Amino acid sequence: MELFYIGFTASLLAGLATGAGALPVTLVKRVPDSVLDVLLGFAAGVMLAATAFSLLVPAIEMGGPLVSAVSLGVGALVIHLIDRFVPHFHPVAGVEGPPSRLSRVWLMIIAITIHNFPEGLAVGVSFGTGDISAGLIIAMAIGLQNMPEGLAVALPLLREKYNVSKAIGYATLTGLVEPLGGLLGLALVSVSHSFLPWGLAFAAGAMLFVVADEMVPESHRKGFGREATFGLITGFIIMMLLDSMFK
Repeated sequence: MELFYIGFTASLLAGLATGAGALPVTLVKRVPDSVLDVLLGFAAGVMLAATAFSLLVPAIEMGGPLVSAVSLGVGALVIHLIDRFVPHFHPVAGVEGPPSRLSRVWLMIIAITIHNFPEGLAVGVSFGTGDISAGLIIAMAIGLQNMPEGLAVALPLLREKYNVSKAIGYATLTGLVEPLGGLLGLALVSVSHSFLPWGLAFAAGAMLFVVADEMVPESHRKGFGREATFGLITGFIIMMLLDSMFK
């Protein structure tokens, strides 16, 4: 029960980091595209390192490469199918999924909410290993990468004439799905520890899909791809060092 409480709290705090990332809009109404691209690249690097070192490596150690490969592929496929059948908006690909009467801003909020769920799942499954430090590392990684996402949600809302409090509130709302994913991850692995390698690799596949399909292309969309690449490398290095320090 204590592990459930810690895991839920960690996934909740990671989700709330999305709202924290939106707080700069209380001071500025516009952020240069170059800065946003670097921040998105940094977030992608953090996610890649967390996926590799905190999810895939333990999955391979517990279940072997075949189990990990299959589950990783399934995780990526599930996010692909959700992307295909749930209406949402990405700046790179435009409106995706079935036709919808919702505005592009709301469709973008739905897109980020979809992506936050597997991140919460990753936190929950990591705590399910029984290694609190491993869970905290993933929660820290998710929290770090959620901050630029929060800013990316809040700024378009301001352009659509939403006030600052609503912009921050909606940004925070997109992160609140993460505790639900965290609880699901904890519940699944608590049934049987044999689910652990599957759950870890599934979460890794889902996160890898989001990084490769959306975060990296979005960070290169406005002409600052090289800066975003160095942001990615920086995020990867920092997360790699944090992962090694806490193990």
